Amino acid sequence: MADLKLLNDEQKANLNKFRNIVKDFKLKDSSDEYLLKWLIVQDFNVTRAENMLRQSLEWRRVREADDILDTYTPIEVMRKYFSIGQVGIDKFGCPVFACSFGRIDIKGIRLCLTNKEYNNFVTWLLETFVLSVQKEIERTGKLTLQMVFILDFEHFSMKQLASKLAVETILDIVKHFLANYPDLFRRAFVINAPRIFSVLFAMIKPLIPATDFPKIKIFAANKSEWLPALLEEIDADQLPSFYGGTLTDPDGNPKCPSKFNMGGEVPHTYYLSNNGPIAKNYMETVNIMAGVSGKKKFKFKVDVPESVMRWEFMTEGGDISFRIYSKDSKEDLVPLVRVDSHLAMEEGQVTCDQLGKYVFEFDNSFSYLRTKKVRYHITVHPPSEKV
Repeated sequence: MADLKLLNDEQKANLNKFRNIVKDFKLKDSSDEYLLKWLIVQDFNVTRAENMLRQSLEWRRVREADDILDTYTPIEVMRKYFSIGQVGIDKFGCPVFACSFGRIDIKGIRLCLTNKEYNNFVTWLLETFVLSVQKEIERTGKLTLQMVFILDFEHFSMKQLASKLAVETILDIVKHFLANYPDLFRRAFVINAPRIFSVLFAMIKPLIPATDFPKIKIFAANKSEWLPALLEEIDADQLPSFYGGTLTDPDGNPKCPSKFNMGGEVPHTYYLSNNGPIAKNYMETVNIMAGVSGKKKFKFKVDVPESVMRWEFMTEGGDISFRIYSKDSKEDLVPLVRVDSHLAMEEGQVTCDQLGKYVFEFDNSFSYLRTKKVRYHITVHPPSEKV
């Protein structure tokens, strides 16, 4: 957040120009501090800031964002299984939100929501961030303009990363947040980040303004590294005991479930439909026996490094496991994971970094009796066709 008093002459002139351009816009906040946010993320380019603000106003109109906090209430599955909530205030007066991101069953949640319900929830969530800042201003009288995230990626796995629906959802939420709430976060602490987090972050990076990168601090699972960083900016009594602070619920629970939940796998009873997915015309079919012989391998030759393997499949007769690995190095690209492909189409993609042979393997060996019918479509594309 830039201080108005610290702007140089050119920046002040651009702010004045921007203020004149948007003076007839219907803004909920027309203060210089608010207008400055749009300029900051666009490197004080007035034209780009104007275009960004115009697009955001249209987004707000379509999403009915101005009224969403009064007209929408999250449904039960979101309240129970989407992990996010304010836990305290940092040393700079900014609201602190904690999220047990690695434990969220993103795909499961999406299978419970219509597109309208999903869009309403995302809009409502982003507006709650703004409301938390406004409440802190009212409480203290201080001009608090930003917030803080603690994003816990413990338990984040290839299962989530390999799900097309989960990745698309993550990118969608990040995109809407950054495009419509510029310079809103002061700090984002990513803690317990596994190695595969770098793959997800590489997808997110193109969405992040250059001015936001210094605000992001990423830590692996070493608590002795991330806890001092948290306590440097957040007092212990504003941080859940589960994350090394002293804050607990009234009953002593260190995870503070009254403030935010820990996510978890979404029960299938919440799913919109248990009738199963519908096969597509171009899909092939294979029957996979139960028991120790219940495996089917599909081999692919990769001639160009960084090629992308894409898949979509569904099953009849129950769930199934699958894995993807290099035949040459035996290294897993997607470790063996069991998926509910009888309930929803399983889709995803993974990058094959090296030349060589790769294997996509279906595994029904965990089943003692039930043969599974798999309808599938698996392809390999050169880097130029990445999506």
